[in-house]
Amino acid sequence: MKYAYYNTKIGIIEIAYLDIILSIKLVDNKTQKDTKNAMTDLVYKEICEYLDGFRREFSVYDLLEIRGSDFRKSVIKALKEIPYGKTTSYKKIAEKINNPKALRAVGTAIGKNPFLIIYPCHRVIKSDGRIGAFAYGTKLKRYLLDIEGAKYKN
Repeated sequence: MKYAYYNTKIGIIEIAYLDIILSIKLVDNKTQKDTKNAMTDLVYKEICEYLDGFRREFSVYDLLEIRGSDFRKSVIKALKEIPYGKTTSYKKIAEKINNPKALRAVGTAIGKNPFLIIYPCHRVIKSDGRIGAFAYGTKLKRYLLDIEGAKYKN
């Protein structure tokens, strides 16, 4: 496994990859040898453009590999369909993947989303409009939703 580290407005992003990117996450510090390349630079560039409010869609999905069960893959892929500036609920994601009773499992899969921002798990909120949990804290979730002008209850 190789790792690339980038400083962003929201902290240090670690991109883990082989021939394809396997995860994008926030970390407290660099723990591995920093090995950047054109692929990781492109992902970083698009994330920065998003954080600066200039990018609404990403072009790098073909560079990412979702691993795990078919269920987990379907949940993560469903995140891509949530439009910029909009939110959806865990319930609606469960319905979208034709598993309407799997709310907890959907929540667990979303909580393990390996691709911060690119697959926008921050756009998933509770059915009542409250923000809900986020792997990196509700402050960051609000920040990301606010960039997009998305509506939610405080």
